[in-house]
Amino acid sequence: MFNKILFPLDRSREAQEAIAVAIDLVQKYQSKLILLSVVETPDLDAEVLEDPVMQSPEAIDRLLHSVQELFAQRGIAAEIMQREGKPAFTICDVADELNVNLIVMGSRGIGVDLEHVAESVASRTISLAPCPVLIVP
Repeated sequence: MFNKILFPLDRSREAQEAIAVAIDLVQKYQSKLILLSVVETPDLDAEVLEDPVMQSPEAIDRLLHSVQELFAQRGIAAEIMQREGKPAFTICDVADELNVNLIVMGSRGIGVDLEHVAESVASRTISLAPCPVLIVP
């Protein structure tokens, strides 16, 4: 059912908590796992960067390798990818490009109220994704 699972991640607590769900799904469906992290392009309209570290390719590389090792300890081989762009758009582009069957991602809770819904990477990903998206709260 889920031959390929895309797991986009950042440094958030919610992304870390979604790892357990990704492990369960990969093991249950014997899926190929792709870890993706997006080097965020600066938004010139934004007053403050949400996570400046996510603009550092070196920091993202360390994050991807540490999470890859965490999966390896559970017997799961994971491919890692780093892309540059706006997170939701990049996640969906990669999902389409790789023909993934499922995107599993954490939600930081941004966009819970109607006023901020447009700002949520999870919300944008759900609306743009070429496949099902599982949001782990």
